Amino acid sequence: MSRYAVIGAGPSGLSAARALQKRGIEVDGYEASHGVGGLWDIANPRSSMYESAHLISSRTTTEFAEFPMRSAVDYPSHAVLLEYFRAYADHFGLTGLFRFDTHVTRLEPRGGGWDLTAEGPDGEHTAWYAGVILANGTLAEPSVPSFAGEFAGEIMHTHHYKSAGQLDGRRVLIVGAGNSGCDIAVDAVHRAASVDMSVRRGYYFVPRYLFGRPSDTLNQGRPLPARIKQALDSRVLKAFTGDPVRFGFPRPDYRLYESHPIVNTMVLNHLGQGDLRIRADIERFGGDTDRTVRFRDGTSDEYDLVLLATGYRLDYPFVDREHLSWHGAAPRLFLNIFPAAFNGLYVMGMVEASGLGWQGRYEQAELLAAYLAAAEHDPARAERFRDRVTREPWPDVTGGYRYLALERMSYYVNKDAYRGAVRAERRAVEAS
Repeated sequence: MSRYAVIGAGPSGLSAARALQKRGIEVDGYEASHGVGGLWDIANPRSSMYESAHLISSRTTTEFAEFPMRSAVDYPSHAVLLEYFRAYADHFGLTGLFRFDTHVTRLEPRGGGWDLTAEGPDGEHTAWYAGVILANGTLAEPSVPSFAGEFAGEIMHTHHYKSAGQLDGRRVLIVGAGNSGCDIAVDAVHRAASVDMSVRRGYYFVPRYLFGRPSDTLNQGRPLPARIKQALDSRVLKAFTGDPVRFGFPRPDYRLYESHPIVNTMVLNHLGQGDLRIRADIERFGGDTDRTVRFRDGTSDEYDLVLLATGYRLDYPFVDREHLSWHGAAPRLFLNIFPAAFNGLYVMGMVEASGLGWQGRYEQAELLAAYLAAAEHDPARAERFRDRVTREPWPDVTGGYRYLALERMSYYVNKDAYRGAVRAERRAVEAS
């Protein structure tokens, strides 16, 4: 029986381990931190979590179908979610499959499989695997832009933000208004001396509750065509949240859902109360003082802390890019899982979509496990799947949405189109 390695014990790594376990496929897991949970473990050195963080999708649309959360809270905190992943791993016997405090340092192809070199409590060792599943996360390597000029204050990425105490009494400029940036802005209005947000484009804001229910639980039946959903939901959002332009945001140059919406309307409340301000894109640092920031609209101000809410970049540092068919900012993979070369590397969790949840990632793992089981027990069936993958066009997983051509959107999909395509391919593998 072939043995496979799983790198990472966050939700995607646990999904992979569970799906392979159900198929009787042998798994060794590797996790650089001290336990399961991935980024949801705030004590994990690679975690992007902060004390005030909660789910931005609701519990019932996010949890694993075979293991519902015990909590009845609609939007649980990171601490509740860490306990959930620990319980999930223990319940299904996954915890014992992983070697913790063990860093994978290198993957090298050999003999139709991969030599995996890792360093852990017992030193460095190398083991051979028929295949390796990369599930080390997408939110661990900060994307840090460069700016002209020099800034004498502190510049910090939100990856290193953990507590509102880091903002006490400081003049704070948050660069970017994604979900983390808006969460931290709400923290900052209670602790900082002042807080501004520098943005270069407009955003759509979705309240957590609509009509008394978590907003992402509405319209869970047959998905509407993209243009109809955009038109209807835009009207609903305008009725509930108003026009963010009146609070100082630029008007979006794209349609609703063509970039990830902001699930935080408290920031609009604080803007309306004058607790924070929206500023233009940064032009440069320096000017009147060594703490001056100049903006593209000709204005400037002084700050003590520039907090970069500028997102993350994909990072698989232990394997050469040629083995993952990198194309621009991301590997080009069939359904974000399989390199067309079928070289024994597979990726879990390299997918973003509003409402995909961990169940959507588990369905990724089910497809992979179905293929690996076929490769073990019915090579002809596996070969037919590989033939489909090498033929293009690949399934359209946009759902009719025209996503922004940004690096952070390079692996974005529509949840309904994506899950439908993944399920269809799994059925094809099992039936072919």
